[in-house]
Amino acid sequence: MARPPETAHRRHRVVVLALDGLLPFELGIPQRIFRLAKDAEGHPLYEVVTCSVRPPGPVDTDADFAVLVRSGPEALATADTVVVPASYELGPVHEEGVLTPELSAALAHIRPGTRLVSICTGGYVLAAAGYLDGRPATTHWASAEHFQRLFPKIKVDPDVLFVDDGDVLTSAGVAAGIDLCLHLVRRDHGTGVANAVARRTVVPPHRDGGQAQYIHRPVPEPQVATTTAARAWALGRLHEPIQLRDMAEQEAMSVRTFTRRFREEAGISPGQWLTQQRVERARHLLESSDLSIDQVARDAGFGTAQSMRQHLQAGLGVTPTAYRRTFRAGSGTRSGAAGHSDDFRAGSVS
Repeated sequence: MARPPETAHRRHRVVVLALDGLLPFELGIPQRIFRLAKDAEGHPLYEVVTCSVRPPGPVDTDADFAVLVRSGPEALATADTVVVPASYELGPVHEEGVLTPELSAALAHIRPGTRLVSICTGGYVLAAAGYLDGRPATTHWASAEHFQRLFPKIKVDPDVLFVDDGDVLTSAGVAAGIDLCLHLVRRDHGTGVANAVARRTVVPPHRDGGQAQYIHRPVPEPQVATTTAARAWALGRLHEPIQLRDMAEQEAMSVRTFTRRFREEAGISPGQWLTQQRVERARHLLESSDLSIDQVARDAGFGTAQSMRQHLQAGLGVTPTAYRRTFRAGSGTRSGAAGHSDDFRAGSVS
């Protein structure tokens, strides 16, 4: 059962579980993303704590150094969100799909209703604990087949960046962990706060969870034409009707070639991409302006309020009015969105 909304005076507490063999980069992602999220007055919206499965002390990494963790497993009992980064030393968790007694005892501290998040192969821990049974999930593409064999009750999607299933979220490798943490900031506090964090960390503000993992899509050679110019052209005209042939003309390609090249680069069709960008424009306008719903729909390129309502319902699970009510009045001051996880599913697999 989800907890009731928290007051603006209590920061959402994120506890990161550091396991032996962890990847230092992934351990740092929640610290960097959540600690940069602040409200309009500059107050931190999250508190981030790192703990281990043992009493405070050093935890080995996959690098040539260890990290000193100052909190033991009891910290998990204080979490609103628990994040499990990847580890290369999961032992029976990775080999047999079962928790070690030490890890099982640590996870027992987690309270019901706590939001659970994994980065890369950290999903093995959530799976072995039974948190992913019957749910959609993802992990790094190189581990997806093994992950599915080991945990047949899970609906594994190997092709997406992350999966948002409400109170349990999983992501693919490394950079997808950044995408997922930014998605959570956006889900909790709106696009304005998430975009500010993205600017500080110099990363793209939004890559949808349904976007394909970059496994069979190498960066095009310099001499190969791309669809970058067409996307930039379209972003400047979202309020206008945009046809596929219009975008293809920007790159002097046939519609067929353009569509194929676009999918190779973005992992989705041009139409899906346009819808995503228009939803993002609508979210921004709903949060940051006093425009009427009809005007937001026109400026975002949906044409009518009814069309925008249908797309926001499909993508976010809320109406434009409900979205504005949630984020417009107190954008950057909500810290209890864990209690509203069913409302925001922008990163869910579709």
